[in-house]
Amino acid sequence: MNPTRFDAAWNAALGHAHRAAETGRDTVLVRDLFGRASLLVDDEAEPLAAEELEALAEEFRRDTQAFAGAQPVQAASTMFAPEMFFDSPELVVQDEGEPGHRGRVAVLERTVVGADWAREAAPGAAPHPDVRERRVALYGFKGGVGRSTATAVLARYFADKGHCVLVVDLDLESPGVSTLLHGLDELPEHGIVDHLVEAGVGNAEGLELVTQSSFFTPTQGNGEIWLAPAGGTPRDDYDYLAKLNRIYSDLPAAEPGGAPKPFCVRLEEAIAACEAQVAGISRQPDVVLLDSRAGIHDVAAVTLTQLSGLSLLFAVDNPSTWYGYGMLLAQWKQRPDRAVDLRERLRIVAAMFRSAGDIQRMHKLRDNAQKMFADTLYDDAEGADLEAYHPALEDDQAPHAPIPILFSHDLIGLDPLQDRDWPELPFVEAAYKRFLKEVYELVFPSEELS
Repeated sequence: MNPTRFDAAWNAALGHAHRAAETGRDTVLVRDLFGRASLLVDDEAEPLAAEELEALAEEFRRDTQAFAGAQPVQAASTMFAPEMFFDSPELVVQDEGEPGHRGRVAVLERTVVGADWAREAAPGAAPHPDVRERRVALYGFKGGVGRSTATAVLARYFADKGHCVLVVDLDLESPGVSTLLHGLDELPEHGIVDHLVEAGVGNAEGLELVTQSSFFTPTQGNGEIWLAPAGGTPRDDYDYLAKLNRIYSDLPAAEPGGAPKPFCVRLEEAIAACEAQVAGISRQPDVVLLDSRAGIHDVAAVTLTQLSGLSLLFAVDNPSTWYGYGMLLAQWKQRPDRAVDLRERLRIVAAMFRSAGDIQRMHKLRDNAQKMFADTLYDDAEGADLEAYHPALEDDQAPHAPIPILFSHDLIGLDPLQDRDWPELPFVEAAYKRFLKEVYELVFPSEELS
């Protein structure tokens, strides 16, 4: 007999969940870290007989094979605390059902990474709307697209306009923006990973998390750039890797009956602590740039879905870019209410665009971006009693309208320590001119550019 592979097993499990729901009972399909599935059936109103339950389990094992859970089918009437599953805030509803006729079908994923792409915001994770609106996330599904360099250039541009800017380096596995704004030996004693580790044991008080950029002198006004690096000053007794390995887990409740503290809340607290330090030393940041790590990771998920008011998605026009973004945005498609909240806060950045005059290539990138959004987030309000949203292809304010950064060979191998005024070089100004202007207008729509 041919083995049942991961995707086929999951589709078979979903089929069982929907058939069980046809009896009028709610169902939850749980998938564990290894991809093994278990079907939970809410039979408390009318308990299933033992032989009926065993027959369901046998069919489920047969169809899912190696991907059947240790207890492939469980009845709520025999579970200790079924509400932990049937009322979990992490449920993704596949079918709302029809009371009296068809039960609800929901999925509960137990994953290491990626859960926060579709997870509801936990209490304490979402900042106040005024705080969120001043935060800008810069994210690329793939690395090497110039995201960190753009963050540094954008920070200097905002500061040159007189604003107080905080840059937070959230590319924790591969920090980069810090060295574009500050010398390594001038970093603060601690960084984001220190806050995450120390706060986990209630020991975050007194951490030195921010420093003012030594690479920037305002050309006008009183602009400032502050940096919150991923890690602190390099030193012999500073074990960055050991800290990094201990920051992503959710924390259990501090006391009986208390609420656990998920990673998204911990990250929000770290960023808020950096903002508070800048406000205490100087003034409240006007804008906070979150340089997020690339790829499918919960740092990126939390940053885009919960922590920022504007998310810039860096894209190079190739199939792997659109395939990757399509996978991620499809997670939001499962929750139409979240999709509506998120989609109008996104903008595509045409990263490393190789020609200033090739209009056809820009049109092609716009077409591909629009198709990706149309397949995932546009008009995705079915059953949610929400207005349809499908901006025109030519709409320059739509999420799919690309903001270009022109490619320059001179940016490759740039050493900011050799020329601390590198953002003022002519080729840098030419490459980023339109990007800076358009992002500034998105962040400060009421201000006039000089």
